[in-house]
Amino acid sequence: MNFQTTQHTNYVLITSQVEKLDASNASDLKEVLNGLNKTGVNSMILDFSKTKYSDSTGLSAILLANRLCKDSNGKAVFMNLQPVVMKVISIAQLDKVLNITSNIEEANRILAN
Repeated sequence: MNFQTTQHTNYVLITSQVEKLDASNASDLKEVLNGLNKTGVNSMILDFSKTKYSDSTGLSAILLANRLCKDSNGKAVFMNLQPVVMKVISIAQLDKVLNITSNIEEANRILAN
């Protein structure tokens, strides 16, 4: 499985197992996100510690997570973004609108506020 989900009390942790988030697997992540949203999940932490690259289709999946959570009065937090992925997000100026952190404690604080 490319994207492992773990249910917690107030959120679902989605752990990316892919090195490249691109056209070959971004649709899989979108499917996971839509499925969780349909079951009432509105807060997610996405761990990208194993993902070293993302193209525009990967970025669209990240934006989908953010939109689904926001539209259902929840939050998406993106954790452990690797330098190249963070650079793509910064170039698109999405670092100003996404909740980004490097650890689970901070991610939980963001969700709590």
